[in-house]
Amino acid sequence: MKAWKTVLQIVVVFAVYAVCGGLANGVKDNPWLSLLVGALTVAVMTFVYRWAVRRTENREVTELRGEGAVGAAFRGLVIGTLMFLCVIGNIYLLGDYEVHGIDSVSGAIGLIGFMAAAASTEEIIFRGLLFRLLERGTGTYIALILSGLVFGAMHLLNDDATVTGALAIAIEAGAMLAAAYAASRTLWLPIGVHFAWNFMESGVFSTQVSGSGETHGLLDSTLSGNHLITGGEFGPEASVYSVLFGALLTVGFLVVAHRRGTVVPRRRAERVDTLATPAR
Repeated sequence: MKAWKTVLQIVVVFAVYAVCGGLANGVKDNPWLSLLVGALTVAVMTFVYRWAVRRTENREVTELRGEGAVGAAFRGLVIGTLMFLCVIGNIYLLGDYEVHGIDSVSGAIGLIGFMAAAASTEEIIFRGLLFRLLERGTGTYIALILSGLVFGAMHLLNDDATVTGALAIAIEAGAMLAAAYAASRTLWLPIGVHFAWNFMESGVFSTQVSGSGETHGLLDSTLSGNHLITGGEFGPEASVYSVLFGALLTVGFLVVAHRRGTVVPRRRAERVDTLATPAR
């Protein structure tokens, strides 16, 4: 693909990403508007990405096709939910997470929309564009490392960001979500994982997400104790448990990718867009 087409693809998708992100942040305090904007963001980002890739690469956009989308997204939801339950469960058993009652049902509803917008936009940008385009020239493993580091570094912009938290996210989310895409060759799987993790973290258990400030989800809770276990002000994403379970999932997804033949060695990285293995 010609360089100017790659630039055009990135500019178009990023422009819509910026607009959608601004809208989502602008209405996040209104649960019903947040829910609406979240749904619209998923639809608009999906449409724009498909249109931009189809026009610039002259191919079927298999990574966001409708066929199998529901099944892949559902599997992602299950994986993301179980992953966070494992993390918060271990923190709870150590006595560092306490539930005091119900906090905000409307807050949880609003976070469905906000986290849907965040998951769809970030996966399209970081896995659909960054990882996929890097993979063409560097192969799966180098692209996974580089895109993961960029994803982690992006979270340094958050209010309570820490270098430790950013490195944790690079491993447990950046690498893991890229591996999920490499294994399935569909963005719906990492979108599902990303949304489920974020929503469980904020909308259900009311803990901080990536150092982005206090959240009011379903449960009125307190997270306190050793920062190595709890993640401190950054939230559970900086917990050693998150890194552990994220790393295990990364390895698991890469094993699946090897078995399916979807890992791209550097020597034939330019053939990545011919991979059309459906999510299973």
